[in-house]
Amino acid sequence: MGKGFYISKAVAVTCVVVAVGAVATIIALSVVYAQEKSKSESPPETPPPTATPDTAPTTTSIPKQPWQNYRLPDSLAPVSYNVTLWPRLAPIADDLYIFTGQSAVVFRCVRETDLILIHSNKLNLTTFEGNHARLVGLDGATAPTLKNTWLEIPTQYLVIQLNSPLQAGRMYELFTEFVGELSDDLGGFYRSEYFDDGVKKVVATTQMQPTDARKAFPCFDEPAMKAVFHMTLVHPHDTVALSNAMNHGKFEHPVNITPTEIMSTYLLAFVVCDFTYIGSEQGAEIRIWARRKAIKEGQGNYALEKTGPILAFFEDYYNSSYPLSKSDQIALPDFSAGAMENWGLITYRETALLYNPAVSSNGDKEWVATVISHELAHMWFGNLVTTRWWNDLWLNEGFATYVSYLGANYAEPTWNMKDLIVLNEIISVMAVDALASSHPLSSKEADVVKPEQISELFDSITYRLHVSKTYLEEFKYKNTVYSDLWKHLQMAVDDAGIELPQSVEVIMNRWILQMGFPVLSINTQTGKITQEHFLLNPDSLVDTPSEFNYEWFIPLSWIKSGGTEQHHWLLEKEDMILGASEWLVANINMKGFYRVNYDSQNWERLLSKLSSQHQDIPVINRAQIIDDAFNLARAKMVSTTLALRTTKFLDKEVEYMPWQTATRNLNYFFLMFDRGEVYGPMQAYIRKQVTPLFTYFKDLTLNWTKIPEKHTDQYNQVNAISLACSTGVEECIDLTTGWFKEWMENPDNNSISSNLKSTVYCSAIAAGGVKEWDFAWSMYKNATIASEADKLMHALSCTKEPWLLNRYLEYSLDPKMIRKQDATATIVYIASNPIGQPLAWNFIRAKWDYIFNNYGGGSLSFGRLIDGVTTRFSTEFEYKELLRFKEDNAGQLGSATTSLEQALERTIANMNWVDMNKEQVLQWFTNENEASS
Repeated sequence: MGKGFYISKAVAVTCVVVAVGAVATIIALSVVYAQEKSKSESPPETPPPTATPDTAPTTTSIPKQPWQNYRLPDSLAPVSYNVTLWPRLAPIADDLYIFTGQSAVVFRCVRETDLILIHSNKLNLTTFEGNHARLVGLDGATAPTLKNTWLEIPTQYLVIQLNSPLQAGRMYELFTEFVGELSDDLGGFYRSEYFDDGVKKVVATTQMQPTDARKAFPCFDEPAMKAVFHMTLVHPHDTVALSNAMNHGKFEHPVNITPTEIMSTYLLAFVVCDFTYIGSEQGAEIRIWARRKAIKEGQGNYALEKTGPILAFFEDYYNSSYPLSKSDQIALPDFSAGAMENWGLITYRETALLYNPAVSSNGDKEWVATVISHELAHMWFGNLVTTRWWNDLWLNEGFATYVSYLGANYAEPTWNMKDLIVLNEIISVMAVDALASSHPLSSKEADVVKPEQISELFDSITYRLHVSKTYLEEFKYKNTVYSDLWKHLQMAVDDAGIELPQSVEVIMNRWILQMGFPVLSINTQTGKITQEHFLLNPDSLVDTPSEFNYEWFIPLSWIKSGGTEQHHWLLEKEDMILGASEWLVANINMKGFYRVNYDSQNWERLLSKLSSQHQDIPVINRAQIIDDAFNLARAKMVSTTLALRTTKFLDKEVEYMPWQTATRNLNYFFLMFDRGEVYGPMQAYIRKQVTPLFTYFKDLTLNWTKIPEKHTDQYNQVNAISLACSTGVEECIDLTTGWFKEWMENPDNNSISSNLKSTVYCSAIAAGGVKEWDFAWSMYKNATIASEADKLMHALSCTKEPWLLNRYLEYSLDPKMIRKQDATATIVYIASNPIGQPLAWNFIRAKWDYIFNNYGGGSLSFGRLIDGVTTRFSTEFEYKELLRFKEDNAGQLGSATTSLEQALERTIANMNWVDMNKEQVLQWFTNENEASS
């Protein structure tokens, strides 16, 4: 990717730095990886178990006792762990799977104390003479005797009171023995199941981030509590055991793992399975692990082919060698997130690591490349150097999201990833960051303490720096805060002799310590530029104060009438710098994280240029004009009809980015109007606009017989067919139903192009009935390739038969029908269908107790569920239902709390928008259809 490319709010500040070739570049926001990569897919949401004789009653006395605080005291520091775990891969009774283990943690006493607090959650600890642990002194230290021990359930501590204090500077060892459940909740040490030729196989695996290492063994479970881990895994002879470091010798029983580097608990991983691997030596040993059949079919080949080059790219990018001797990557049948960057043993969903060129689409291939790149980026930034606390999570995830595109661009240089990053990350995250309920990138440590608060940070804002070697060198195997990075970026700027209007820290703090982003209003008649905090709902109350009064230092770029790009730093609320009598477009290639509004004359000039010679405006800015106009209209800064007019040129547009941006924004109109009278005229207008695109791809592909060469053309072909079929283009419906019928007649020979499967399956099932649905369900249950199963899982939600949708909803909470990891996605897919939306809402309300208690350990994202099911809400009745749901489940919302507040805010905004726009939108679509008839 070119050095002139940057993303999102933290990127904006270093525009000028990068443009002149500074060594240190950028920080970035996030993936709407509430798209699949969203780590919020793994919250520790299961309610605390009922107190047992091992637990002491918790009081709410003020001041709090130390064990009632969610943060560990700074009195102890772990040095090393020696942990032995034995997962049972067969049930001991009534489908109950367990693991047993023992742990000895060596720690240093930093400050004299008579109290040991160590995290432990859902572990049944063995008692020794009435206590839950044994304590010994090391190197001549005498260990105090234990006075009292208990498990503090709310804060997830093993509490150990001592009869005398530990001595500062001395070393001690704490030994525990325990039993835990190897459950299927996808959090901590858990089990995954799959069938191989009808035989059930069980995998013991892990997902520790953010706060679930304490479910595997007692530990100091905070990112700053780094230590060395000596792991021993007991396992059956016909299985292998893997962990972060290399195994001693081959895969013996039990297997002893070489000690890890100094690392955080959330990056631990261990797996016991009967998988096999393919590998290569490229400096470090690279191994791709998966089900034996998947490896035999070559599904791991692409990942192996690209891992080495991406690792080499990052070694060059960071100017730092890969820190470990091996890189294991394993595809798991059940996994809550897209992937997890465990140091040396990266865990993935199968769809994020495995690729079958005969079945998988170009989108599947891109997903594999970018996720691998994202996780490998973390091996340095996040693992070698780790943020001190979760409030600076954005530093890890924002960076990895940005450079994942650099790594993928290096591995696949023809994909033009520098454009896709704008579409996939910047535009997506702006939608969330424009809400009054958003949050700054960096929070105070004191504001993020509970596990559910930590989980909420793993959202679409958080996931979106060629970092100087000095930064990695100074902080390797240590923890940092964001100000450490600013110091090293400033050093790079100074060394390069670059002049900035303020220091890096002063510029950056305005982007990370206040939420949201600005909108610039440019008056081309007067030359006046103003900035203000952009809010999707301008009437919403912003109750989060900002020491900067919601003003930013903004690197502005623009072109006039196709001239050369110009730059200026906007440092005040207002400035006077430019005027134009010809068209002007600002924020070239969306290098800055802000929206742009213009005076009415310039809007008219831009619309005229789009209608006459749209190619004169850069393709990213054609997409930006559409996206800005629609969002400015929702914020009541321009008329909705002006936004709709930005789509009129699309009957001549063939590029992916403008079409995809228009489709996303028009989707809001569908959400608001697909149950009322506006729907017919709106559908007719879009059908008119997309028909030339459909014809273009019919010709380009020689009547659908070849695949377009350009990566983005392959995506836009999908847009053409999807929009044409959904808006009633008969030729399109005949095409997709014909392809699907051919497959039904010959199930062993699916000739539908891999890139088109998702849209063809959905279109055919929507046009069909129970016969098509049952066929697709059968194909889903028998699919051996995860990406194919995902396409069918989505397509099954496209049916227009309510009884089939209700049946599918019931399947979604039956793990024998739908894997727990897919429950959220299935319900949200159904809710995206206008017929399924009320069914899904009624379903989750009726089942909420069951969902919260049975799907809370990481297998289901409550936040994403609430967001997906309520996105259509636009009436007072629906708003009251949402309030009632909040009241009825006040104690059972977990990490959905923020999403519920955003849903309430969004519903009010939708209500107001519909009331204000329905009549003019109906009139506009009607007039456009009449004008073309």
